Parts: sequence; C-alpha cells; structure tokens
Amino acid sequence: MPANPQLQLIDYQDKSINLSKISQSKPTLIYFWGTWCPICSITSEAINELATDKNYSVVTIAIKSGSDQDLHSYLNEKSYTFTTINDQNGEIFADWQGQVTPSYIILKDSKMTQGLTGIQPLWSLKLRLWLSDAF
Repeated sequence: MPANPQLQLIDYQDKSINLSKISQSKPTLIYFWGTWCPICSITSEAINELATDKNYSVVTIAIKSGSDQDLHSYLNEKSYTFTTINDQNGEIFADWQGQVTPSYIILKDSKMTQGLTGIQPLWSLKLRLWLSDAF
C-alpha cells in the first residue's frame, strides 16, 4: 500500500466516501475493477453478493470505465448494487500502486491488512475479511 493513499473519495453519484471512517468499524474490502476487464465480469458477481450482505463493508473502484452515465448504465444492466467510485483516468488506481485487475485491498483502521489479485471466490473474501477483523 502506498504511504499516503487517498482515503476520501467521491462515488459516481457524487456521494462522499471516507474509507478511513468506514474501515474503523469493520474491515473494508476495496475492489479495483473495470467494465472492460473479462476476469472482473466473473469476480464482480461475488463482490455484489458480498456487498449485499450487511455483515461486510465493500467499496469498489471502477478503473477507466467511461463516464458516470456509462458506469451507471453498466451497473444497472448487471444489477450490481455495490458502492462504486468512478476512476475515469486511473489516477486512484495509480495512487494505490495498482498493477492488474481485479485487485483487492482490505483496510482495517485505515491500514492495509491484505492485498491480492485475480479470481477470488466468495468464501475466500469472507475468510480474509474475518481474519482482518480477528487479528
């Protein structure tokens, strides 16, 4: 994790998202993905399921996925309801030193506890969030 990542962000619907505050109450999964990413089309299903479970905190960052309207249309088409920040130019991803999509970071108390990439099954994400909370 970079030394000073941006933790105060705005989602594609102009709602303020404070990752520092969200990660104080429970571990928060940050999911970096793109509408153009074929692997993300598989992993986003699990992320959406995780995000609908009130026991978990999930914030997603869509990288270079078009305008806010393009992103809104895509999310509606796929019936995704997760919180999404539109990183139109990939600046947030670069700030977090992202390399590949999909990528995942788990924050607890504003600190990265885990980072991973690739296809992650739902059970693995739940386990990693639980471990970040327990230890």
